[in-house]
Formats: sequence, structure tokens, C-alpha cells
Amino acid sequence: MELYQGIILGIIQGLTEFLPVSSSGHLVLGQIFFGITESQLPFDISVHMGTLLAVLVVYASDIRAILVSVFGFISKAVSLKPMAHLLKEDKNLQLAGLILIGSIPTAFIGLVIKQFEHILFASEVLVGFMLILTGTILWTSKNFYFSKSKKDGFSIKKALIIGVGQGLAVIPGISRSGTTIALGMFLGLDRHNAAKFSFLLSIPAILGAQILSIKDMINSGLVIDSITIYATIVSFITGLLALKLLLSLVHSGRFHLFAPYCWLIGSLVLLSKFV
Repeated sequence: MELYQGIILGIIQGLTEFLPVSSSGHLVLGQIFFGITESQLPFDISVHMGTLLAVLVVYASDIRAILVSVFGFISKAVSLKPMAHLLKEDKNLQLAGLILIGSIPTAFIGLVIKQFEHILFASEVLVGFMLILTGTILWTSKNFYFSKSKKDGFSIKKALIIGVGQGLAVIPGISRSGTTIALGMFLGLDRHNAAKFSFLLSIPAILGAQILSIKDMINSGLVIDSITIYATIVSFITGLLALKLLLSLVHSGRFHLFAPYCWLIGSLVLLSKFV
């Protein structure tokens, strides 16, 4: 891989990890465009960690509050102090529990789909169809921005359903952020909480996937080169900008405007294969 290719792919990862257009789908298309056929495991791990860092920066205060609540709960549990009231009153502790619950179906589905990644990540046709599906999900979400029936908040059932959506987003062409935020709104969450839960839920998913990949990388004897380092820095910077842009669009009710782009790119991919 040349330096300019790594930089471009890093930009693609940074932008599409958070904008609801599928980062995995765009990375597949980008690598096919550049004729990169060899395994790029160290590169993929690094650029994903770059975008994960962007999430940690943007949601630093929320993450800090959740960790304080979790460690406080553990401390009371170890010292055998009463803690039942914490589960009912501490919203951050409840959110931590829902993130854990939502991560269960994500992990299970992700591990199953991982067995077929050599097929899924080599199919332009699949990426095309899934991008069109993503566009349809995004467009449908426009009917749920300002619904007045937002009486219910988070629940275990909703966390599980959103977790399933995140697991299926391992398939290239399905947007993780688009699917999980849209599902949150479909299930009655307001758009602000849907976006917040989506990105907090992404942290254990991205981290867990990269830890498993690092193990494979070590076993294969692969190393991280300078091109990968530059691409990771670029993915972090562009990811930070893209995440802030997406949150602005979600909060202003313009999240669905990415749908035509997904339809267009998906259709062009299919046309290139069938025409």
C-alpha cells in the first residue's frame, strides 16, 4: 500500500465510521478500487482504533460518569454495603447495564458473521444491496424525529434490539451508526438519547473486535508500519469532525439526508457489476 492510498483510506474510515453510510462497505470498495487484495489486518485495526478514540474524546464526560458509577457500585458490593437503591436511582449505572446487555447480541452475531468475512468482504454486489438497505432505513427514520409518543425511555428489550442491529452492521454496506440510531428512534427514544446510546454502545463493540483482530495479527506476525500510523492519525481527526457533524444533523432532524447518497452509491456499485 502506498502512503497516499493509506491516507485516503484513513479519511474514508474516519468519515464513514460515523456518517451513516457504512465504513466497512466504503473500505471494501476503496481497497478494491486501489487493487489491494492482500490482508490489511494491522491497517484495519489501527484506523478503527483511531475512530474509537474520537468517540472517547466526544463522550469523555459521559464515559467518566458511567465509570464512576460502576466503580462505586463495585466498591459497595465488595464491602457488602446496601446498593439496591443505586440500581433504581443511578441513571449512569442503569446506562452501563443497558450497554452491557446490548453488547451481548452484538458479540454473538459478530462472532457468527466473522466466520464468513472472507466472503462478505469480497462481494461488491452485497455492499451495493446493503447500502440501498441502509438508505431505506435512514429515509424511514425521518418520520420518527419529532414523534410526540416518546413516553418510554430505555429498557432491556430496546437495548437488546439495538444490539442486534449493531451486530448485523458487521455486514459491509450496513451502517452501524445509521442502523442503531434509527432503531432507537423507531423504538421510541428521542433522537438525542438514540444517538448517545448508539455511540456509547459502539465502544465495547469496536474495542472487542479489535482485540480479537490483534490476536490474529500477532499470530500472523504482522506489524504496523508508518503508513498505518499516518492513516490512523487521519482517521482520528476526520472521525472527530464527522462525529460532531453527525450529532449536529441528528439533533437538527436532518439525519435522513444521507439516504440518497447511500442509494446512489449502492446503485452505482450494482450497475458496475451488472451492466
